[in-house]
Amino acid sequence: MLRPTFFCLLLACVVSLSSSAVVLDNGMPILWAHTAGQVTDLPIQNGILTSNPWNFLNRMSLCRLMIAATDPFMGSMGTNPTDSPLWGIPLQLGWMLTSGVNYFTSALSFLSAAQHGLMGAGVQMQVPAGVEDYCTTYADCASRYPDVMAKWDSFFTSLKAAAESPLPDNEKKDSILGLYWEAQMASTHALAACSAKQSYYSSSEVSFANSWVNSAEYVAAKHFHSNLEKSVTFMIPLPSRVLREGDNAPFIADLSQEENHTLSVFSWMKNVNNLLSMEHTHIIYYDITFFVLN
Repeated sequence: MLRPTFFCLLLACVVSLSSSAVVLDNGMPILWAHTAGQVTDLPIQNGILTSNPWNFLNRMSLCRLMIAATDPFMGSMGTNPTDSPLWGIPLQLGWMLTSGVNYFTSALSFLSAAQHGLMGAGVQMQVPAGVEDYCTTYADCASRYPDVMAKWDSFFTSLKAAAESPLPDNEKKDSILGLYWEAQMASTHALAACSAKQSYYSSSEVSFANSWVNSAEYVAAKHFHSNLEKSVTFMIPLPSRVLREGDNAPFIADLSQEENHTLSVFSWMKNVNNLLSMEHTHIIYYDITFFVLN
């Protein structure tokens, strides 16, 4: 695995460049102003919130509702209204919209939140005609992805416990972020269920996606505080479109210098990781890590 000091130096180079991807609209995630502010603004059938995760505004609305429902338990994260680590999810969705990509994985977190009463109503996901192999209810997802749902359950349960805990805020914050990233990475690894669909994408896009997942392992290990401000810093250098066959950074003509640079860094990281062993599972971060990720 790539040593963390090298990784953080590379991240410092990436995020110091000017922006490429568009992830904000008037300081908020893409189309945030058009999302639902309350559960009753979304489709409800027989008292059950029946959202369509393939509809961008539906899915972004679920993010907004989840953030609002958990904010009362996020006091240890800071005093700003955008300090919740959950803000990283709608920012990623916004990037996927502008880059032409979207997928279903984070719906698992919504179903877990609803199971714990945080959404104000039961939740069931719609499945468009012709779409198969996706779970639509908490019970279905818990059966197919028990580890993922257990980790999201642990995260949402911990929020209520942390709010009542006498521990210092810094300890509560680290504990919440640790559980959050365990759940996020479990959801990310559940993407293996969609591996057959990789054939729809170019080898360049698949390679970048794998490198992106690998980089998330380091961010997760650091318990990165993925609030709005910090998440934006890491989203803006990302490519603004799906990569095509033959795209070879840093020589992709219709991508910016910053996007080409980011892709080159991720490619280099992947090559180095393939060469190095995975023996170091406990990662030690140095002062440069604090500078880059805090």
